[in-house]
Amino acid sequence: MKYQTRKKAIVLLEDGTVFHGKAVGDQDGKAFGEVCFNTGMTGYQEIFTDPSYFGQIMVTTNAHIGNYGTNELEEEADTAQISGLICKNFSYYHSRPAADMSLEDFLGKSNLFAISDVDTRALVTYIRENGAMNAVITTDFEDMDALKKELSEVPNMDGLELASKVSTKEPYFFGSEDAKYKVAVLDVGVKRNILRHLERRDVYCKVFPYNTSYAEMKEWGAHGYLLSNGPGDPRPLEGVIQVAKDIMEEDKPLFGICLGHQIIALANGISTYKMHHGHRGINHPVMNLETGKGEITSQNHGFTVSEEETAAHPDVKITHKHLNDNTIAGIRMKNKNCFSVQYHPEASPGPNDAYYLFDEFIHNMIKEKA
Repeated sequence: MKYQTRKKAIVLLEDGTVFHGKAVGDQDGKAFGEVCFNTGMTGYQEIFTDPSYFGQIMVTTNAHIGNYGTNELEEEADTAQISGLICKNFSYYHSRPAADMSLEDFLGKSNLFAISDVDTRALVTYIRENGAMNAVITTDFEDMDALKKELSEVPNMDGLELASKVSTKEPYFFGSEDAKYKVAVLDVGVKRNILRHLERRDVYCKVFPYNTSYAEMKEWGAHGYLLSNGPGDPRPLEGVIQVAKDIMEEDKPLFGICLGHQIIALANGISTYKMHHGHRGINHPVMNLETGKGEITSQNHGFTVSEEETAAHPDVKITHKHLNDNTIAGIRMKNKNCFSVQYHPEASPGPNDAYYLFDEFIHNMIKEKA
């Protein structure tokens, strides 16, 4: 292992706070976005390629990142989606036989700037106490006033529409056309593993761009509809909210995940709001209020739905709650064939506690066909 000097870098938060580190590799770089953290011990490649993280600088709380390399079969999108990466120890060498690339090479392929040797415990503590905020990571910080001005011009995530940045531009198919069921997926940032789970359950998916109308989706003759996960604030997605209303108006089987869950809430007149620092990790405890069983879940969201308005809604039932802060983690329509969850049932964070939700969606389509 040869000795390598690396360039000094900083994390500058929008409130002026600075954390010091070093650039990964020998490149200069700069990246802007909302800084957030993920508590997962593994799964960094899935995190980095998850479209829900678009526009965010990721802080990984695990001490070592990169030690098992990357494998293209584990990507949730074709390239990295985060704006930048902050970590403590970056592993330039990996020892996993199944890896087809080092994390350093993966970052280079994705043109993603990363810094390491940051006191991530202090940074995460600061975010937890002061909330998520915009930040810049850079090797160019001689003119701090100019850098602060540049950072001040980055739009706030609250009110920011990002689905259009990550959605497919053209419809595409996933799975076998001979499958028993057909599901129309409205892509506001869909993870590939959601499609894989549907394919395993004998589903043929047609994935539509975020701005597709219900009438266009309906022409395909789907048995059910899925509103995917995705980045940004759900409130500006008025067209997607209207699609959810139209699907529910005809009482077709509808399943929402993460951003899709928030869209379904908004379609029912329930408001959403930006959280202090969000939920991001693979060990979040959720209680299923219908079965009394707990679930260990993977979560990634900075917005959530109003508990007070949901509880007061005559046609909506709260089905799941997050046990750390009692925020709503799942809802079901009492008078429609529609349900949704805030977490990621496809993510397999170790436990597979939430796989049943896909089976429930299939069951709803069976009832619709009967």
